[in-house]
Amino acid sequence: MSADNRDAGDPPERRNFIEKIVEEDLAAGRNGGRVHTRFPPEPNGFLHIGHAKAICVDFGIAKKYGGKCNLRFDDTNPEKEETRFVEAIQEDIRWLGFDWDGGLYYASGYFERLHELAVELIRKGKAYVCDLTADEIREHRGTLTSPGKNSPYRDRTVAENLDLFEQMRRGSFPDGARTLRAKIDMASPNLNLRDPVMVRILHREHHRTGDTWCIYPTYDWAHGQSDALEGITHSLCSLEFENHRPLYDWYLDHLSLPHRPRQTEFARLELTHTLTSKRKLRALVEDGHVEGWDDPRMPTLSGIRRRGYPPEAIRDFCERIGVAKYNSLIEYSVLESTVRDHLNRTAPRRMAVLDPLKVVITNWPTGITNTFDAQNNPEDPAAGTRPLPIGREVWIERDDFREEAPKKWHRLAPGAEVRLRYAYCIVCNEVVKDAAGEITELRCTYDPESSGGKTSDGRKVKGIIHWVSAAHARPAEVTLYEHLFRTPDPDEGGEWLKNIDPESKKTVRGYLEKHCFDAAPGERFQFERLGYFCADPTRSKPGAPAFHRIVGLRDTWGKIEKREG
Repeated sequence: MSADNRDAGDPPERRNFIEKIVEEDLAAGRNGGRVHTRFPPEPNGFLHIGHAKAICVDFGIAKKYGGKCNLRFDDTNPEKEETRFVEAIQEDIRWLGFDWDGGLYYASGYFERLHELAVELIRKGKAYVCDLTADEIREHRGTLTSPGKNSPYRDRTVAENLDLFEQMRRGSFPDGARTLRAKIDMASPNLNLRDPVMVRILHREHHRTGDTWCIYPTYDWAHGQSDALEGITHSLCSLEFENHRPLYDWYLDHLSLPHRPRQTEFARLELTHTLTSKRKLRALVEDGHVEGWDDPRMPTLSGIRRRGYPPEAIRDFCERIGVAKYNSLIEYSVLESTVRDHLNRTAPRRMAVLDPLKVVITNWPTGITNTFDAQNNPEDPAAGTRPLPIGREVWIERDDFREEAPKKWHRLAPGAEVRLRYAYCIVCNEVVKDAAGEITELRCTYDPESSGGKTSDGRKVKGIIHWVSAAHARPAEVTLYEHLFRTPDPDEGGEWLKNIDPESKKTVRGYLEKHCFDAAPGERFQFERLGYFCADPTRSKPGAPAFHRIVGLRDTWGKIEKREG
């Protein structure tokens, strides 16, 4: 495919640096005009929000330039990898809106070929079997300011290395007894080139190959060769692999492979209030700090999906933050804003009261129920309306009443008047309290001529509050989620577990309008004035949805008051 066939709607100044590299390669006729990328997760946990950016980049570049993208599981560590992670990763990618049109692959599918390539390096004198332990290898490695020391086993003959490597494969040695290392340069300023380990002994059963192997390739050894074997043209990696690129290229330089990929690094996605370390996410799950990998407070894609974030919003967010060469920390509010923008256009509106205070309308006719038409979504004229009943008793939010109201208070107070959204204006005449002095009920009167935003005597009522009819609403438990970590940097102070917010999950009991109770699991709504909420895909049941908050609202009610007051 030539560069002239690219998406002409994207001006050159808006193309990111990866797109420019791809277009330069296409213009130069490299790779026979092909674009072939891959997304290579290790199946040792669930994908997180950082992976979403990598998915959008890997699959997005291939799609934009008419190429293909593989999904390859770099499953080289049987101690931590599981089939359930493989299945969850595939589900997450499909949920995000992508599919692997280039094929599904596993590094474990190349174990035999990687073994042959390792033998090739041994025969060329470029790899050797080393008897140093892992700790001794680290000691010999040196530091950023001092060179490493050669292993005493570095100068073994080719014949001896071939024999020992074959014994390693046959299982003749225990775990950690020997490794196969590349023979590069122990004085290199790049620590990754100081004779890195290629293959280690590990008597563990693999999730795909069973007990066929007792030696396993390291990630750095398997990764580039897998790319080459699959014909990958552009190996797109996050920035932490930049220092690994010389090793990636060294292996390709010294092996007889049919194809040479090109590695390019981009900045990974880092958000405030969020951890993306797989080790720490696993600890959150295994130590019971969260409900599981799909806890709505988790940054995993399964947690985000359960929380109610739409996949379109995640893709838009990744597009909004762009692709850069340097790492940066993105405010979580940017993600929330993108989610909110999408839900504002698509989520039906509903009434819900989560901290209820009863209002009795004393001059309401006995046994009468009136009905008003309520908009399902003012952003979508095609969404239509729904009938909203009202009777003598309604529930309002406790925060919408003040016994001693401050100046410019536009909600309910003794003697004050507000309009019930879509319905009548009411005036508070009496406050009822229990023996402890807690307010239990408000007694109000209404203006029967005030529906539709008009009052009988032309009064302008500034305050508008939401409500539900006590006779028609249903009780429900609603979960309110906040950030799992109380600080923008969860690692602040070096003790990230102490930064977990014990108030990050709170369940309240409120009342919801009846139209909420036919919600399908995963269905999203805007509860007016309260935020966007989702019927939990895991806990909801037919006729008994369990709701939780997705994200809060912007303060748009000032505009509503101005428009309707």
